[in-house]
Amino acid sequence: MIKEFRLPDLGEGLTESEIVSWKVGVGDTVSLNQVIAEVETAKAVVELPSPFAGVITALHEQPGTVVEVGKPIVSFEVKDDAGNQPAAAAPAEAALPRREPNLVGYGAVVESTGRPARRQRTLAAQPAPVAEPAPLVGPVETKTPLVEPVETKPAETKAPETRPAERPRSTPPVRKLAKDLGVDLEKVAGSGPGGLITRDDVHNFVGGGDLPAAAEELAAQEAQPAPAQGEREVRTPIKGVRKYTAAAMVSSAFTAPHVTEFLTVDVTPAMELLARLKESKPFAGHKLTPLTLVAKAVLIALRRSPGLNAKWDEANQEIVQFNYVNLGIAAATPRGLTVPNIKDAERLTLVDLSTALAELTDTARAGKTSPEDLSGGTISITNIGVFGIDAGTPILNPGEAAILAMGAVRKTPWEYQDQVALRQVMTLSLSFDHRLVDGEQGSRFLADVGALLADPGMAFAMV
Repeated sequence: MIKEFRLPDLGEGLTESEIVSWKVGVGDTVSLNQVIAEVETAKAVVELPSPFAGVITALHEQPGTVVEVGKPIVSFEVKDDAGNQPAAAAPAEAALPRREPNLVGYGAVVESTGRPARRQRTLAAQPAPVAEPAPLVGPVETKTPLVEPVETKPAETKAPETRPAERPRSTPPVRKLAKDLGVDLEKVAGSGPGGLITRDDVHNFVGGGDLPAAAEELAAQEAQPAPAQGEREVRTPIKGVRKYTAAAMVSSAFTAPHVTEFLTVDVTPAMELLARLKESKPFAGHKLTPLTLVAKAVLIALRRSPGLNAKWDEANQEIVQFNYVNLGIAAATPRGLTVPNIKDAERLTLVDLSTALAELTDTARAGKTSPEDLSGGTISITNIGVFGIDAGTPILNPGEAAILAMGAVRKTPWEYQDQVALRQVMTLSLSFDHRLVDGEQGSRFLADVGALLADPGMAFAMV
């Protein structure tokens, strides 16, 4: 029998993904949970395991194609438990949509015949002798279009227009497209599974001419072909990580009132400590960098300033205080900026923290960071010093109260013991959300981080 695998929701309500590459071809025999494709979400590249054991009969999408969640991407020929082709399913059973895995990597689909039947949508303006109509039961026949009810009146030959009582089924990108084009989705017939309205349905409705003038103008602009690319410019589609990062940064910049403070510190003692640690036996084979010490300083300073390890919950009008630290580290990757985080970083020793940082950056640069590691951060660090930059005004990672940028370590003439000496100096830049972090809190935290780098022995006074 032929089974389709539809693109699953890869977490956090992502509505689409791009097919990066196929690991299989038509005619290949695959086993259960074998990796069949790589897809790029708005956050990371994820491997898709096969939900079936069988033979690939069709690949519905080509690499480079952006596919909406729920659309079929590959078909399999599989056998039943007895190794035979099963008889045709009954119409009512065939009409039931199959459940696909919600998250990648959690095994194959569990077949179940005990799933309750889906109720039909209730239609408005339906005459009935009672105040509340009885609910309809039974599965929805996906191949039979819904027929709008008509009022039985001898004097009328045309039924009045009726609309579904609930919002038409569609995905967020389709709803945005419809809004931009001025399309009322209640007037659009969905051609997707279970009546789902797709982008093609919206475009086809636009082509029918039932649009206001402004929407027709927008549709005409969208339909215009892109200008020919000359040798003097290159155009790259905005999608994947770049698209998600842009939306997140715009949202953060225009939602949270940013404040940025700067502190220049003599970090010579910290750099001397770093050199000694590299030579010590416990740190043999571990990658120690200035980022390691800055990260540890941030974790220690948060104990005295926990208000920076929080978020503003607009929906519930609450300030959420985290009693754990998921430390985000901004990482530049070939696909754009990502901010994976180290879970429960406050529990790690300096050795463990150095290992976690190395694994995090290597995984991010390889594009293999999981969606789980890209979500749930509570505070972040960005290392602009690796590019030779001294200071900046970093934008908050959405959902976090603060982000610290560490600049380059430079040998600079500096006052030391009442004399001018050549010292190793670093500038720290702290941006914080002024809705929940006061200037005093932000300044105290930044001063504590600086004090720990200027004199690592201060850690004994802060723990």
